[in-house]
Amino acid sequence: MKTANEPSLLLIAGSILLAITAIHPHDYLTWWMETAPIFIAVPIFVATYKRYTLTPLVYRLLFLHALILMVGGHYTYAEVPLGYWMEHWFGFLRNDYDKIGHFAQGFVPALLFRELLLRSSPLQRGKLLFTLVTASCLAVSACYELIEWAAAVTMGQGADAFLGTQGDPWDTQTDMLMALIGAVCAQVVLGKVQDGQLVRRA
Repeated sequence: MKTANEPSLLLIAGSILLAITAIHPHDYLTWWMETAPIFIAVPIFVATYKRYTLTPLVYRLLFLHALILMVGGHYTYAEVPLGYWMEHWFGFLRNDYDKIGHFAQGFVPALLFRELLLRSSPLQRGKLLFTLVTASCLAVSACYELIEWAAAVTMGQGADAFLGTQGDPWDTQTDMLMALIGAVCAQVVLGKVQDGQLVRRA
């Protein structure tokens, strides 16, 4: 696969998968709410593609994150089959698919923010960059939890499928913890891979 064609192929594949997950979802309100970030982010990436092309790594991770959102929107996070399998295999007390989503909520934006900062700011690789990227991901996670809180206040029980707390009083805190872990892991595991792609692009 040529790298130049890959973003277009990912966009086409993502559009097809998005349409598939819209077929008989758990309920359409939850599907729209869970997939809303896709409808916001994708047009931005498409509009800026020619003048600000991201690395293949980031595009692949954005596709994966979108897929996680689509599956969560189709089933609701509390009822995704993978979460039930995890519950059975590992003895979890609940369907923890949402924790995968929140891990990705830190993991994927971390490399996006890292690339944006390295390419568009005076920041260099090091502790300050690592800290700012991690803090940015935590900020995104906190904003998302505020959106969930607003949904709960305005919609009442109608937001239960969107929230997916499953009776866990610490769901908000563990969601942000997973995003924090994801942000740290992304930079540690894939930072050098991203650096290599940035060097080749330069």
